Amino acid sequence: MLRCILRAKIHGATVTESNLSYEGSITIDKTVLKKAGILSYEQVMISNLNNGERFETYVIPGKRGEICLNGPTARKGVVGDKIIIFCYSYFQDNTIKNFEPDIVFLDDRNRILTTKK
Repeated sequence: MLRCILRAKIHGATVTESNLSYEGSITIDKTVLKKAGILSYEQVMISNLNNGERFETYVIPGKRGEICLNGPTARKGVVGDKIIIFCYSYFQDNTIKNFEPDIVFLDDRNRILTTKK
């Protein structure tokens, strides 16, 4: 049986830009993506702590400190909102017994504070 399990999480990200004109996605600091093990164009779910919105999109790597809501997702939050970014994967039952997700905690300027595995 395959189970959908949290594989990676970026916790406490701060939205730095909202770009309605872009065709769609979320831009995330490429260093943060690498630390979380999230790939370019991979699907993510975002939860906005300020307004309760939850939405899915795909990732585009960005510059240092950047967390930008693009296209329609720009309607789901504004600059300064705190968000959590989740990335799920499917695992076989026999491979998840000791599995732990990669979690990256960010400060208010989207710098890595700490990580957890």
